Amino acid sequence: MPTAMLPYACVLVLLGAHTAEATGTGGDSHLHWEPRCQWPLPNRAPVTALLPPRLDGPWVSTGCEVRPGPEFLTRSYTFYPNRLFRGYQFYYRDPFCREPAHSLLIKGKVRLRRASWVTRGATEADYQLHKVGIVFHSRRALLDVTRSLNQTWAGQDCAQRLPPARAWLPGALYELLSARAKRDCTEALGFTMHELSLVRTQRRVQLQPRAGPRLVDELFLGDVHTDPVERRHYRPTGYQRPLQSALHHARPCPACSLIAGSNEHHPPVLPPQVVLPLRLGGRWVSPGCEVRPAVLFLTRLFTFHGHNRSWEGYYHHFSDPACRQPTFTVYAAGRYTRGTPSNKVLGGTELAFQVTRARVTPMDQVTTAMLNFSEPSSCGGPGAWSLGTERDVTATNGCLPLGIRLPHVEYELFKMELDPLGQSLLFIGQRPTDGSSPDSPEKRPTSYQAPLVLCDGVSGPLLQKPDLRGGGPCPRGAPLPALPLALGLALLEWL
Repeated sequence: MPTAMLPYACVLVLLGAHTAEATGTGGDSHLHWEPRCQWPLPNRAPVTALLPPRLDGPWVSTGCEVRPGPEFLTRSYTFYPNRLFRGYQFYYRDPFCREPAHSLLIKGKVRLRRASWVTRGATEADYQLHKVGIVFHSRRALLDVTRSLNQTWAGQDCAQRLPPARAWLPGALYELLSARAKRDCTEALGFTMHELSLVRTQRRVQLQPRAGPRLVDELFLGDVHTDPVERRHYRPTGYQRPLQSALHHARPCPACSLIAGSNEHHPPVLPPQVVLPLRLGGRWVSPGCEVRPAVLFLTRLFTFHGHNRSWEGYYHHFSDPACRQPTFTVYAAGRYTRGTPSNKVLGGTELAFQVTRARVTPMDQVTTAMLNFSEPSSCGGPGAWSLGTERDVTATNGCLPLGIRLPHVEYELFKMELDPLGQSLLFIGQRPTDGSSPDSPEKRPTSYQAPLVLCDGVSGPLLQKPDLRGGGPCPRGAPLPALPLALGLALLEWL
């Protein structure tokens, strides 16, 4: 089997099992062992990267997306064989994408260049914008955009090109950018398409209940900077949540056909969504390899103990986009506060997490050597580091070479959803792009990372069949380790 086809969802569990067995850890704060996964994993199908990327065709969001701000939107992009593309971005007033505010029509050209030297597995691309138009779906939306434009000198000139609110016409398209007329108001609006400068396409097999497997094509585009001021200059090194091919998408997907059939005059209104209360009790895991800005590949696995509001868990770091070449593992633990509904990001819950304990396991020779050459008492007590051996770094207030600081508090944003198959998903606040930590209420995230899946039916309205609902990569009947929340446990400042 080619390496690109090997499943990787269980790597974190296998590595954790190796670490725990090698160290013989014990006690309440240590894991005695981690459950073993079957290899290849029966309920997590293999993923194949498509190189060079295959962009041709229509691609759509699979649900309502949240960008920093917050901004709520859905996307629909179509790429043509002659390198031209047409894109729609539909913006909403609500986190369920049911109240359209305005739509952007984007036309341009994109050219794939070469494999990225920064983000392994990605392809760099150049793009040109030919036209960008905006359609307002309410007077209030027009007023909001005009108010935003009037905040800068450059924007004031652009705002004058828009009609007064009383002259708003449903369906009227107003030009924001024209390459031919050399007119560009997108900068004043804070709009860019830098996401097109980093591209990855992949194909996976979706295993369906009561049906045969089907192919799903996914398009990963570059991440959007968490600081709106930096977006004009930022070049992505990570990804947003993937778009899926409108022709080869996961099913069921109630949003996919709605988004694929929409345009700037008729934005999609997504189906009503069940609002889930935040129930953190249980074990959660990354469904696949995650890519973060600054060239970080990792998987997350953690457990929340709802009865005393404590958590513990593992971050498994890798040097490759398939998460098959481990570099180091971080275990962390602490407590969290009772959640309160977010007033800034509707549908989200605000919490504060404290990190009080941490352990580190080097998993390759380079990391092992780096830790051994670090300043004394900057990462663990006296003694040499050895490959695959876990060491506690709590007494040294963390591990300076890896950016781990203890004790530490992070201000977080959480939400829970059900996917179309009824599987519980946990969304945790997006890490700041600049590598800082949300260590104050003002830095609390306003968007989310890729979702985690519930390992078993500990909480949430799950069915009992592990391969379809609660199973994920966590076998039933085995006490799974606990991993920190995607909290990025500020413990890793640069996550």
